Amino acid sequence: MKIERVGEADLSELLPLMRSYCDFYEVAPSDDELLALSRALIADPEREGVQLLARDQGRGVGFATIYWSWATTSAERIGVMNDLFVATEARGSGLAESLIQACRAECAARGAGKLTWQTAPDNAAAIKVYDRVGATREQWVDYWLAA
Repeated sequence: MKIERVGEADLSELLPLMRSYCDFYEVAPSDDELLALSRALIADPEREGVQLLARDQGRGVGFATIYWSWATTSAERIGVMNDLFVATEARGSGLAESLIQACRAECAARGAGKLTWQTAPDNAAAIKVYDRVGATREQWVDYWLAA
């Protein structure tokens, strides 16, 4: 497995993975919107964040997205891993754990004090991975409003 930051040349390989991730969560942003998100990260990784693409034998099989933010409660810069996805055929291979470690390395290089993320409470497979890597489970309730 090889994990690298996404560049413009990787977008055709990344897009189907992003689409599968969105399908899993039963949401449907357009391909153009997904590509615009990736291009914004590529254009300004120091301020916006980064996407990582995992390849097995040269083929994209997983990705993660980190956005840079701050946490007042710990007074530090943080990386927010909004996305972590591994294709069905690569699950159980340790790739999810490797992507998380690559995200931690990106955070350390950026000076972020921690990597944070969330998952659906019924995503048992993901929760097992997160418990296995030693992550601390939080008990927050999420809300959102349209802007």
